[in-house]
Parts: sequence; C-alpha cells; structure tokens
Amino acid sequence: MASTDCTYLTSTEQARLIKARELSPVELMEASLERIEQYDPVLRAWININGERAMEQARQAETEITAGKYRGPLHGLPYGVKDQMHALGFLTTLGTKVMDESEMVPPYDSTVIKRLADAGAILIGKQNQHEWGKGSTIEFPYGLPRNPWNPDYDASSSSTGSGIAPAAGQCSFSIGEDTGGSVRGPASCNGIVGLRPTFGRISRHGGVMAGYSSDTFGPLARSVEDIAAVMEVVSGHDPNDVLSSPRPVPRYRDHLEEDLRGIKLGLVRELAYGDGVDPEVRAALENALDVLRRQGATIEEISLPLAKHSVALQMLTTDADVASWFLANFLRDRYERFDKGTRTRLVASSLIPATVYHRAMRARTIVRAQVLDAMRKYDALLMPTDVTPPRLVASARETLTDRADVLPKLIRRRIAHYPFSLSNVPAMSVPSGFSAKGLPLSMQIASRPFGESTVLKVGYSYQQATQWHLRHPDLNQTLAAA
Repeated sequence: MASTDCTYLTSTEQARLIKARELSPVELMEASLERIEQYDPVLRAWININGERAMEQARQAETEITAGKYRGPLHGLPYGVKDQMHALGFLTTLGTKVMDESEMVPPYDSTVIKRLADAGAILIGKQNQHEWGKGSTIEFPYGLPRNPWNPDYDASSSSTGSGIAPAAGQCSFSIGEDTGGSVRGPASCNGIVGLRPTFGRISRHGGVMAGYSSDTFGPLARSVEDIAAVMEVVSGHDPNDVLSSPRPVPRYRDHLEEDLRGIKLGLVRELAYGDGVDPEVRAALENALDVLRRQGATIEEISLPLAKHSVALQMLTTDADVASWFLANFLRDRYERFDKGTRTRLVASSLIPATVYHRAMRARTIVRAQVLDAMRKYDALLMPTDVTPPRLVASARETLTDRADVLPKLIRRRIAHYPFSLSNVPAMSVPSGFSAKGLPLSMQIASRPFGESTVLKVGYSYQQATQWHLRHPDLNQTLAAA
C-alpha cells in the first residue's frame, strides 16, 4: 500500500487493516514519519518527535498482533499530543522558550498518555501550539504553523499542530486541549473533526491546565468514528484528578448508527445568522442542515441572546485564572522572554479587579443556564464552528486602532466556541464544505453535559451522507506555494 494511501485513511480503517494484518504498524509508522520529514519543514506541526522510539514501539505492536494479542482499535496507530501534556521522554515546552530546558522535563506521564499506551497507541511526539496555549502568539518559538490547505492561511489556535498533523496525514489522531475553542478551531481550519468533551470526562492529570475552570483535553482526527474510538480509551474517572467524573464511559461506537428520526436539533439563530457570519459559512451550514433533515432529524431555529456575552466573560474569567498563575511563576521575572502578543494578553488579564472577576463568574452561570435550558428542549444545538473561513496569516494578527473595534473583533474571534466552553458541555467541529478559495468550513454540534454520544451520533450520521471529511490537502502544492 502506498504511503499516501495508508496515512490518509481514517484511523478506523487503519485499525481494521492492522487487525486483519493487511497493514503493518511498522509500515504505517514509516509512512507517517516520512510525511513529517517531507512536509513539516513548512507545516511546523511538531515541536519534537522521537522517530526511533516510535519505530521500536511499532515493531513491538506488530509482534503482539501477529501473536494474537490485539489490544483494540488504537493498537499500532501513531498519534501526537499538544505540548501541554506531560509525556516521559519528551520535554513539555508549552510552546515557549520562557522556561529553561531543565524546567521542561516532565515528572511523569499524564493519565491520557498512560491510557493510550495501554491501548497500544504509539506516541510520535509533541505538537506545536501558541505560546502557553494562549491564542495571541505573534512569533512562534518553534516555527510558524501553516495551514496544509494553503500555507498563507491561518491554522487557528491554540492546539494548532494537533489540527495540522492529522489533516496532513502525519498521524492517525491527536490529543489537543480546549479552553475556549483550542480543539474546535484547529479542527475547523484544517478540515478535520475535533471534540471538546464535557468538563471532567477526560482526566487532566499531567496537563499544564492554568485555566482550571474550563481546560479539558480533547481528540482531533479525520472522522467522527475515529473520535469515538479515542474517547472510549481516554475517558473515565481518575483518582489523580478530583474534577474527573465517576460516570461510566459509554461504548460510544455502539451508538453511532442509531437513527436520527425523532431527534430534535436547535439551530442557534445568533450564531448561524448574526452579524459577521460569512455568506459562504452560512451557505455551507444550510446545506448541512438539509442533509440532517434528510437523515430524519427535526431542526428548529432557537435563540441564545446571551451568547454574545460569552467572549467577554470567558476572557474576564479564564484569562484572569491563567494570568494569576503566570504572574506568580514567570511574568514578573521573565517578561522580556515572552512573545509580545502573549505577554500583552496576560498582563492585561492580570489587571482585572477581583470584583470584576467575581461578577463575571456570576454572569457566566447565567449564560450557562440559558444554554442548558435550550439543551433540555433539544437533543443538540447546531451552528458554524467559525463564523468566517480561515483568514490570511497576516490578517489573523489583528490590531485595534479604535475602541469601537474592540467588541466586534472579540465577538467575531470565537463567538461560536465560548458559549459551550463557559457551559462546560461537549461540542464538536465537523467538516461541512470548502470556501471558494478551497479552505475548510465546519459545523459545530453541542449537547448537554455528558451528551457526547448524541454529538457523535449526529456527526456520524452527517458524515455517512457526505464526503467532506474524505478530502485531503495536496501537500506538494502546499510546499510549492510556501
């Protein structure tokens, strides 16, 4: 099998072939590493890899499978993680050079890394991100990440490399981290699937999670079925994380093919048709709605009038949480070593008064109540993931020259992400088409707490009737354009 053929298969199909011994884990790993070597000098999806160790583990996986010791649908699959998660053998850089190398040595494997290792998945390395996971980086210490569909366009933030790598066929799936859209944004801009799970569904032990009330790990992959398989492995209670949920983990794949007849979906008016929604994004969403109706779903337009406040509330709460951690640890003593964009955001957030923070936390509960009320009436909510197509890298680094620009630009940035981050509910980005310039567009599906099965079922049904997720970027053309 040609390397492109096996690296661009969904991880579900890769797993089927590996189990049937029609594809070797060694062959898949070699092909993945070859694509990293060939294309990552431009894409910059990775901060560091250990190809030798990955190949050794691929050979071990092949030996086990040949001996009849197949561990499950992730056995022998190569993956990467956002460099915000501890993994022994790799530095935890957090996408920064503010820390000295001795401060980057991880003390242990994160729980997610351990669970994936037990399932037989093979860690290639750590993936590029905005500095400290804050989506304001101007100069990337480990290279500017590039969109595989067109290197002149933004690949989103902040799990940037975690979105690029599966889209480019460099790994089967990634694990990113989402505070205010850092899984869903990169999934959307790079044309893959990304799930922010319910807060507490996946252990955060071993992650550097400064946004303690919102941060959660989440998978990115080429299909909804791939996401379901990863979720079955990484989800579940962890005694090392007191905020992880003791709820049993469903067999998510068992629910994927359930009929959509009888399911009620709410189309969020403000996020689908509000000011700033690009006509191409709106058209792709309307086409996706038609597909879901044909699949049997009932769709009604609903209103979440408080959603527009979620961006400001997220920044007043989560950004303040993060800034308080950095102020004590690094910002005062190493100010000049920070990226200019990152430090500006952190310094501004550190100046938020406690009274304002407290009021914003109270307001956050009001927004959450409105979201949860809608989810009591509807099985899931629909809207675009991003209200505009990916932007040129140069224009993505916005400046504010007029006070009147502040609110519109903040709202446009992640208006569809933040309501569900504030509410700590599951939300997933699914490819829904392409712009006239050939850039990915996506639909977002959100549901009530621990409603991942519903989100996955709706997304899977949509992908069974469409082929957007089966399209892949021409990386040779990308190299030529860089």
